Amino acid sequence: MMTDDLQLLPMTSKRLDDVMKVECKAYSYPWSKGIFKDCLKSDYECWVIDNADKLIGHGVFSVAVGEAHLLNITVAPEFQGNGYGQILLSYFLSRARELAAEVMFLEVRSSNLSAIRLYKRIGFEEIGLRKNYYPAADGREDALVMSYNLKR
Repeated sequence: MMTDDLQLLPMTSKRLDDVMKVECKAYSYPWSKGIFKDCLKSDYECWVIDNADKLIGHGVFSVAVGEAHLLNITVAPEFQGNGYGQILLSYFLSRARELAAEVMFLEVRSSNLSAIRLYKRIGFEEIGLRKNYYPAADGREDALVMSYNLKR
């Protein structure tokens, strides 16, 4: 779903309350506001996607020594399934290339099948498994480790 009002903008501390609303709606174990503040202070790539000043989603990635790491990508539940996650992810891949990264890595909950489908559709490949990586209602959940070759 694309409209003329759709914008990708750098995340600012002024938007953190909106970011937290989306984060808390989307996840049982959301990031804290402090984590987002630390990412902004560390000059990580922090972005929001807006439609007519309504926050649709956000994401954070870092780049160092030729590697990008996707740390967070979130779309508000009421906007999921409309292509916004793909818009964010495609932008992040392009931006990581601009910052001279050669590969992007991410971890994703093994139960997050819609995200895994998106990552595979874009071209990410599964390269490993982190056992008991994420908190879960019944203990811990594994994470799939995926990578994307940015030199293609």
